[in-house]
Amino acid sequence: MKGSRNLTVYAVTIVLLFLCIYWSIMSGSIQVPFFELVQGIIQQNHEEAAVVYDLRFPRVLIAGFAGAALAVSGALLQAVMRNPLADASIIGISSGANLIAMVAVTIMPTWFYFMPLFAFLGGLLACFLVYSLSWRGGLSPLRLILVGIALHATFTGLSEAFNYRGSYSVTSISSATTSTLSMKTWGDANIMMIYGGVALIIAVALFSWCNLLALDDRTTQTIGLPVKRTRIIVSIVAVILASTATAIAGLIAFLGLLIPHIGRQLLGTDYKTLLPFSALAGALLLISADTFGRTLIAPNEIPASIVMMVIGGPFLIFLLRKSERIHGHS
Repeated sequence: MKGSRNLTVYAVTIVLLFLCIYWSIMSGSIQVPFFELVQGIIQQNHEEAAVVYDLRFPRVLIAGFAGAALAVSGALLQAVMRNPLADASIIGISSGANLIAMVAVTIMPTWFYFMPLFAFLGGLLACFLVYSLSWRGGLSPLRLILVGIALHATFTGLSEAFNYRGSYSVTSISSATTSTLSMKTWGDANIMMIYGGVALIIAVALFSWCNLLALDDRTTQTIGLPVKRTRIIVSIVAVILASTATAIAGLIAFLGLLIPHIGRQLLGTDYKTLLPFSALAGALLLISADTFGRTLIAPNEIPASIVMMVIGGPFLIFLLRKSERIHGHS
């Protein structure tokens, strides 16, 4: 019974994802019929089809991979921290990644291709600070979230200060790290797919460790799993996913909070099914948010990050009210 329900959830999610991709590719100021678009791309003799291919296809791929990366990153962090409110955007990992990537690429503009690496170092620094500053004989969910929010505010403030130095070069570089997906190129898409794709495959393979991390430390050690080393490895993969998405797509909040929670409601807590679902649903949500923001008041555009804030803010309040752990009742 549960297996058939899970299969139905996956099937519906995949169908919706393909429909959303179709909607995103076909929506915009340039209208090209679908079969004419396919023919024009294959034969490379259709000017409007080439424009759609160069502008919308990279955007859809980046939104899909970034959404999947952020959702899976959120699921991994929640497993490691045993906290349903853990998310890269809330606990400062994304803002730390954004800050270091911005500073590094401003100083070394020719190293743009290595932007995800700089972002990873920033995310790793933020993750280390969250752990070290919130650890007092154990991880308190409330302390972890509060420390994370403080770090997020600090990194965001530093990023804003760096942007407002009045330098044109900084302004132009910082546009690469903003959360709009417009004007993204195939180069950006390739970076996102290479880094994000590899990290997603590794993340899904870690499902058994994530399931064991849900148990208490004594039980996990009795089974023979080295808890500290496992937490570090899973955290590093989560940071790679969130940092890559932030480096290419910009700061996008709440996605890593929303999708794993929805997945648990639909599929249960087994990470074997939760992680692949998170990847699919995360891609679906971010492509939907980006397309909605792009078409709602066309030709003007609402960045996907703003759409996600409007959705995610109330959802976070809902989770805070529903979560007994954050109120200290467990």
